Amino acid sequence: MGTSLKNARFLIESRLADAARGDPDACYDLGMVYSSGSAGVGVDLIEAHKWFNLAAVAGSEAAKDCRRDIAEDMSAREIATAQAAARAFLVSTQRRAA
Repeated sequence: MGTSLKNARFLIESRLADAARGDPDACYDLGMVYSSGSAGVGVDLIEAHKWFNLAAVAGSEAAKDCRRDIAEDMSAREIATAQAAARAFLVSTQRRAA
């Protein structure tokens, strides 16, 4: 059990690093993790929406579909929070690149 939790954390950390470099597939994967509660994390629709939104902005049609699907189960406030988190992520990664 401990090894699988370590592997799950490594997966998330590596996908976060890839997402910070602008990889839309990493963003999509993170959206899937948070929307399904896999890889040792609980379901978090705000976090999932954020990652699907970032992948969608980068052109992922699958992410657009997933974002729309989970938005049906979210309040307007939750969606606004997710959108603000996506903007903050973009700003933070642009600062690091500069």
